[in-house]
Amino acid sequence: MTEVIISLAVGIALSACSGFRVFIPMLVANLATRFHIFDLSTGFEWLGSATATYILGAATIAEIMAFYIPVVDNLLDTITTPASFIAGTILTTSFLKIDSPELQWTLGILAGGGLAGTIQAGTGLLRLTSTKFTGGFGNPFLATLENIISIFFSILTLWLPILVAILGILLFIWLLKNILKRFKKKKQN
Repeated sequence: MTEVIISLAVGIALSACSGFRVFIPMLVANLATRFHIFDLSTGFEWLGSATATYILGAATIAEIMAFYIPVVDNLLDTITTPASFIAGTILTTSFLKIDSPELQWTLGILAGGGLAGTIQAGTGLLRLTSTKFTGGFGNPFLATLENIISIFFSILTLWLPILVAILGILLFIWLLKNILKRFKKKKQN
């Protein structure tokens, strides 16, 4: 039972981080499995392969750099929102070691994908607000902050997965409340 809780926490924590950057947590997951810190569920061995390391490493560098290019950063938010949902689903499902594939994928989609997608939607709205009020000049600051959060908490997950998972869930709840409140205000106007 403890192994299931820890594996779920690892998946949820890394999924939350993929809401900030899609590829950083996937690269950390890859390296953690390659260095035998965590094991992947059956069927997800590809995530721990050397090929995945090269692909995820290149994708991570490209993603980080692209968020510093004006206009491209806002365009990337439209692409990374579904990509973060997929990454969050894969991350949670790949670490969750339970016998029921239906339950494993359901938890991966709801917990991992939902968490990552909501956090990404929140950062996308924040970037749009920054673009509106700073003409895009504040966006590199946000990109740097998102990079730091994704890197720091992805690595922290290796040692304190339950803490990072709880922080990710709390961020999810806060963002969901604010996003719903924003849409409610827009609907009333």
